[in-house]
Amino acid sequence: MLTLRRGLVTAVVERHEGLARIEVDGAPCIAFPRQTGVVALGDEVLVNVQARDLGLGSGGFDVLYANLTRGLDLAAEDGAHVMKLPYTPGQFAVRHAEEGRVFPDNLGGLPVVCCSLHSQVVPVCAGLGESLRVAYLQVPGGSLPVSLSDALRFLRERGYVESTVAVGACVDGDVHCVSVASGLLWAAAEGVDAVVCAIGPGIVGTASFFGHGGVAAAEAANVTQALQGSAVLAVRASEADERERHRGASHHTRAALQLCLGEVTPAWPAGWEAPPWLEQREEVDVTGWEQACAGLPLSHMGRGADADPLFFAAAFAAGRLARARVG
Repeated sequence: MLTLRRGLVTAVVERHEGLARIEVDGAPCIAFPRQTGVVALGDEVLVNVQARDLGLGSGGFDVLYANLTRGLDLAAEDGAHVMKLPYTPGQFAVRHAEEGRVFPDNLGGLPVVCCSLHSQVVPVCAGLGESLRVAYLQVPGGSLPVSLSDALRFLRERGYVESTVAVGACVDGDVHCVSVASGLLWAAAEGVDAVVCAIGPGIVGTASFFGHGGVAAAEAANVTQALQGSAVLAVRASEADERERHRGASHHTRAALQLCLGEVTPAWPAGWEAPPWLEQREEVDVTGWEQACAGLPLSHMGRGADADPLFFAAAFAAGRLARARVG
């Protein structure tokens, strides 16, 4: 059941394209104006408070559900007739990139980095470098709105990412695609040099082997191989995580590899000891990764590069390997 509360907007903290950080009755809240309309000080709103009430991973904020002052009777996007979140209380129509467009039959060797965590995206893009045209595909498994990610906004401003695609239930990309396959083919049609596929900020998790959002990396890898692309898996690895299942190479990576049906290459940073089960890895020279990542917003579970260098070096290795495969 939804847990909704009525309140008043008591502060507008900051606005970004597709995102507003506000306070409702003094409590932190985020709003996605492309879904709910513009929000302003004093507006009467409905807020979804359930995740914060339960202490779950919403980031410590509520989510604006409806703006009762200026968000009712909003028109659908012109020409849109495919629903996002269909048959749920939040359904809305969005035009999808597949409509009226012919895509190529295959990816023609396009490198695709498959990530199991959103916090891998920044170091992956650092490994790819600023000179390439990179598309980012967000797939379900964490946050659904692309616009929630401050890191992605930074990457776009600095030229590491050119375009974003919201796949499946994900929303708020530059374009929307129904499936990973059509999202990848859209990227190929646009002539990008590489693709980074990841879930949004946060991750669905149950502490079980397959019950987590990281398995989305396997779907991305399988589709990439089926469409004649070149799949690189960004290994989730850590020397600092207190949880044994995520120490060394995480069980999330092992689960994703077990679900991969075709050829996918896990990238591993040379100089670090890999677990025996990661036999098919390709070791990558990551010399200079710290300098390449300097000034970038590196963060994983509140830890930066100094606190958990293996995590970021492993993701950087995936980007560097994909760059070496650019045709």
